[in-house]
Amino acid sequence: MGKTHSIGLPLLVFIGFLLFNCESSSEAVGESIQTGDDAPEEIVDDTVSEDGEQDYLLPEIDLNHWKVTLPIGRPDEVKPPEILDYATNESLLPYMFNDSTDGSLVFYTFPGSSTPNSSYSRTELREQMVPGSNNTNWTFAQGGRMAGTLSVPFISKDGEGNSYRTIIMQIHGRLTNEQRDLIGEDDNNAPPVLKIYWNDGKIRVHTKKLKNLNVSYEELLHTAAWEDDEPYSFPDAVGTEKFSLEVIASEGRIEVILNGEHSFVQENEHLEKWGVFENYFKAGNYLISRDEGTSATVKYYELEVEH
Repeated sequence: MGKTHSIGLPLLVFIGFLLFNCESSSEAVGESIQTGDDAPEEIVDDTVSEDGEQDYLLPEIDLNHWKVTLPIGRPDEVKPPEILDYATNESLLPYMFNDSTDGSLVFYTFPGSSTPNSSYSRTELREQMVPGSNNTNWTFAQGGRMAGTLSVPFISKDGEGNSYRTIIMQIHGRLTNEQRDLIGEDDNNAPPVLKIYWNDGKIRVHTKKLKNLNVSYEELLHTAAWEDDEPYSFPDAVGTEKFSLEVIASEGRIEVILNGEHSFVQENEHLEKWGVFENYFKAGNYLISRDEGTSATVKYYELEVEH
């Protein structure tokens, strides 16, 4: 563990927010995208102090080491350094913007464009240890920690009144170029070893396990060698309120901590064998729905990563 990324946003983002973001982002969410009857209300800036001065709250998130994937285009992505100007980047609105009323970075998504290895859309950050590049990642032996404060203030419900799910944090695997060539794949994709869902107001954790612990090195590189382990749900509901999550990865071990006090630990031989993969963190709003008119909003107030 060492370098931490958790400084405030640049002055340019602040100025851009003043000039552009308040009106454009909320107006776009209210008019351009939302089509469902249960769409969230517009976010209105009412942070005016008693002396008449405007008070703006900004999220505590450094985006220098993150790119974002959007639910539009092929799908579209915005990488560093362009992502640092998100408050004035029209391609990002209304999918990623500031809510100055509570100091959050808002991730809005709906069923749209998806990546080649998924059926669902997302507005989601992907860690980039080297800004602008996917080629430098980390192993469980090296370790990593991601911590965030967030909320899920809105998510659509189905016809029976049940809320849809969204993935709010991940650790995703990645093949090295040598591993990719060894098994004859055409990309570097490996499974996500950790997925954390907001599920009906509770936080549910999914990890991976091998279908057969006795597979060879080459065989375990295939996505088909892995399956979901038994999921774990934290007993206390978070609902739509603000909560904190911390993910700590080390050799053969994953720990997820909710609100600084409730901990889930997975430590076994399956995760030891996972150590052959590279990894990267993800955070945001990965909506598990393909139904027309559905959407979700996830807010991040703080987000940091260290290795």
